[in-house]
Amino acid sequence: MTSAIHHVTIDSADAYTLAGFWSQALGLPVHGDNAPGDEEVLIEGAGLLFITVPDAKTVKNRVHLDLQPQDRTRDEEVGRLLALGATLVDDRRTPDGKGWAVLADPEGNEFCVERSAKERQG
Repeated sequence: MTSAIHHVTIDSADAYTLAGFWSQALGLPVHGDNAPGDEEVLIEGAGLLFITVPDAKTVKNRVHLDLQPQDRTRDEEVGRLLALGATLVDDRRTPDGKGWAVLADPEGNEFCVERSAKERQG
């Protein structure tokens, strides 16, 4: 027998608010049964489960998400995510157009934005 990943769980100070950011970032809805104040909030179709915990984030994530834009460039996606409330943590983009950007969500969880498939084709 083997196991399957059911959810990727992300601790947060406010599960519903943080799930709202990720819902907009991914273009996927928050589960219809969830409401503000819920301590567990699921994003439909992404397998991301946000849990409210009392502990604050204190160190860099050991696991993070890598996002690849589907309908825009990496740089356009970085701009969109910054407008949603993300912050730029580390810019690893290179002058030749390669590389990635490290961002943090509104609660400080790091994630990367890579080049789109079209950009990778060159």
